[in-house]
Amino acid sequence: MQTYEILKNIREKNNLTQDQMAERIGVTRQAVSRWETGETQPNTEMLKILSKEFNVSINTLLGAPRQLFCQCCGMPLGDDAMISRETDGHFNEDYCKWCYVDGKFTYTSKDTLLDFLLSHMPNPENTPDAERRKFFDSHLSQLKHWAR
Repeated sequence: MQTYEILKNIREKNNLTQDQMAERIGVTRQAVSRWETGETQPNTEMLKILSKEFNVSINTLLGAPRQLFCQCCGMPLGDDAMISRETDGHFNEDYCKWCYVDGKFTYTSKDTLLDFLLSHMPNPENTPDAERRKFFDSHLSQLKHWAR
């Protein structure tokens, strides 16, 4: 979907007129109308406001142009409900809600996360833990959080 379709769907899903939506986010009805026709798009600051007000990620507002992955554990973030939030309620599209909670990282070290993965990830081939640990470590090391 395109941004203009997403914005119109959000407004309709919330049973708002263009006037009501405009008032709720502090813009004119004409601005909402131009967004919904695709004539213009909300700027970065307005996308942040829309994201917080209507509980959708900016990536979703933009039509999901990129596949998000948690930059701590590597899990695909295919649904906004999986994306972490900052303490002020804004989405943090870099991390899942399990790795980053209330402005803090759950895993204080890569070893802590590796221990968790070893104990919780299926191992149908009965691969030795040392080999699995090395495999997980090689993938985690490519993620932003651990590449520092």
